[in-house]
Amino acid sequence: MKFYPKGSPKGAPDLKGLTGSFYRLGAGTVLAAFCAASIAACHAKPDRLPQRPPVPVSAAYSELRTIPVQITAIGTGEAYSTVSVKSMVSGQIMKVFYKDGQYVRKGQLLFEIDRRPYEAALLQARANMARDKAIYQNDKRDAKRYELLVKKDYVPREQYDQIRSNAVAQGAVVDADKAAIQNIMVQLDYCMIRSPIDGRTGSTQIQLGNVVKANDVPMLTIARVNPIYVDFSVPERYLPEIKKYNRAGGLKVAAAIPGLPADAPEMGRLTFINNQVDAATGTILLKGTFPNAKRLLWPGQFANVTVELTTAPNSVIVPSQAVQNGQEGQYVFVIKPDMSVDMRPVRTGVTYDGFTVIEKGISQREHVVTDGQMRLVPGAKVSIKPPIH
Repeated sequence: MKFYPKGSPKGAPDLKGLTGSFYRLGAGTVLAAFCAASIAACHAKPDRLPQRPPVPVSAAYSELRTIPVQITAIGTGEAYSTVSVKSMVSGQIMKVFYKDGQYVRKGQLLFEIDRRPYEAALLQARANMARDKAIYQNDKRDAKRYELLVKKDYVPREQYDQIRSNAVAQGAVVDADKAAIQNIMVQLDYCMIRSPIDGRTGSTQIQLGNVVKANDVPMLTIARVNPIYVDFSVPERYLPEIKKYNRAGGLKVAAAIPGLPADAPEMGRLTFINNQVDAATGTILLKGTFPNAKRLLWPGQFANVTVELTTAPNSVIVPSQAVQNGQEGQYVFVIKPDMSVDMRPVRTGVTYDGFTVIEKGISQREHVVTDGQMRLVPGAKVSIKPPIH
């Protein structure tokens, strides 16, 4: 007896069996179709992958230039000369004729020491000399009189010799009085303390009203700042070249002060090479002398010093930012005519004014990448960004 679902027409097929068969057939068919599609996809020719867009970079051309060969160092200003002003006499400071930090000229009055004791001593010395001169004149007259008497044998020879010796001794006393007067006049002159050099005054150590002793502690320090020295040290390996080029006519030295425009450094000449190398640091001390007309350099101030040894003509240069450092050394990305890049190993030389000399690896008029290297690999395509004005 066959079973028909309710509502099925008479003679209808067995839906339950058909349904099971359909599911069995459908699952197998779907699986087979999926496998066939997968195999076909594996053997099908793949579509062409899209290319990466060009990397935007900044670029510049290598050039030929004459580049100065320089040595750079950190220097320190040193006063051309420094004088500690001391009083040569004892006494009270009566007047001060300058202000701390003032620029003074040689011979300019700085201090006045109380002159009254020395003026009184001068009057006394002059009075002593007048007295001794009168005695001397009388002794000379006596010596002349006794000279006539002794010739006539009116007086003993010994008495004449004594009178003449007294006159000579009194003449020596007069000479001593003259020296004493001269000494007091010098002391009076020392009461007016003047600047021994042109220079800048420091802070006053002994103020108005104080009593100073002769040749005691310094009252003031004056530093001569124009001209001025700049001291700096360079590695000893540069010493042969420095001596060589310095003998040819003296080396130029530039000193740029931090915080001021670097394109207008103070210019001077190398005037001192120390007589020995510092064994502890392997450096040699040098000094440059600068006119310092504007008084921009200052004792103790740091400055960036550049010594120009010579010039290197026809040097291939690139902007310094084009040179990169890698595990195998320095390299530069060079742009080829098809706008792809090549990583070129280079050997660099000196740097000057934002450019680096390429001793090997780059020739003239090659296009090099100056910005954007972080996204580049050899063979990558690039597009050059327009310069920013």
